Amino acid sequence: MRRLLLACALIASALPAFAVQPDEILKDPALEARARALSIELRCLVCQSQSIDDSDATIARDLRILVRERLEAGDSDDQVKAFLVDRYGEFVLLKPRFTWHTAVLWGTPPVLLIVGGALAFGVFRRRRSAPASSLTQAEEARIEALLAKDD
Repeated sequence: MRRLLLACALIASALPAFAVQPDEILKDPALEARARALSIELRCLVCQSQSIDDSDATIARDLRILVRERLEAGDSDDQVKAFLVDRYGEFVLLKPRFTWHTAVLWGTPPVLLIVGGALAFGVFRRRRSAPASSLTQAEEARIEALLAKDD
């Protein structure tokens, strides 16, 4: 029984801790659900690898409050995102939109994967078709003679 409780405690401690403070939570459950969904999509400007929902940074708290204020004011989810992008730039989005200036960001991984695969294929193909020995017939005869002499 103790092992089970210990295992449950370890699993619970491994789960992500949400940084939303009780005083930030909206009274309307529908608005709060929208706010949480938006918070997961927005990047903490200090932590950079965390959403504002996960971050304990002061600016993340300010952004969570700002999102909730905009939702209470009647803004749609897209309007809230547009407001934050206008204010902080595309960097605030954890998943940047596909636009002409982010095409390189989105296109580079598949291009690198294709180029790397083509290079690997070429190298393996070249190794397979390369001759086993690059010695001349005279050199091979000399090696054979030396080996026969040792026996």
